[in-house]
Amino acid sequence: MKKSSGASRGQSASELITKRIADLGDWRGQTLARMRKLIHEADPAVVEEWKWMGTPIFSHDGIICTGESYKAVVKLTFAQGASLEDPKRLFNSSLEGNTRRAIDIREGEEVSASAFKALVREAVALNGSRKSKPTKKVVSKAKTSRAPKAKTARKVIPKAPTAVASKKKPVKRA
Repeated sequence: MKKSSGASRGQSASELITKRIADLGDWRGQTLARMRKLIHEADPAVVEEWKWMGTPIFSHDGIICTGESYKAVVKLTFAQGASLEDPKRLFNSSLEGNTRRAIDIREGEEVSASAFKALVREAVALNGSRKSKPTKKVVSKAKTSRAPKAKTARKVIPKAPTAVASKKKPVKRA
């Protein structure tokens, strides 16, 4: 497992993630530990990072997913989830966007290990395919020396004032 950027106080990102799991100390820590293990099983070359004020990030040629923990849910947000096939319908959160998709895991819920690992592998493949795409170079056309078009003056004809009928009722004065 590689060390990555974002580590604080001399600790690696992996150490910080391990500490987060231990600090949670309940079902959320167990769930995050299980999902972390599945990510590493799906892609042994995954890089763990610690970013954005303490968010575990799992990367390989780009972000695969984040591992956030909240009071009632552990959320695994796939950075390019909208581009991934999800035949087992694991994505159940952040479905409205065009980029990300997330899996919210609540206490007592289990996520299929094989389906989750398939999503991770697909995310890694997608990241790899985006990295290897050559950038398109735009070739500009050679400039020709043409004289600029002469601007023709437009004659502005003022409009005649028109009477506007008022829809207000006249005020009666005593």
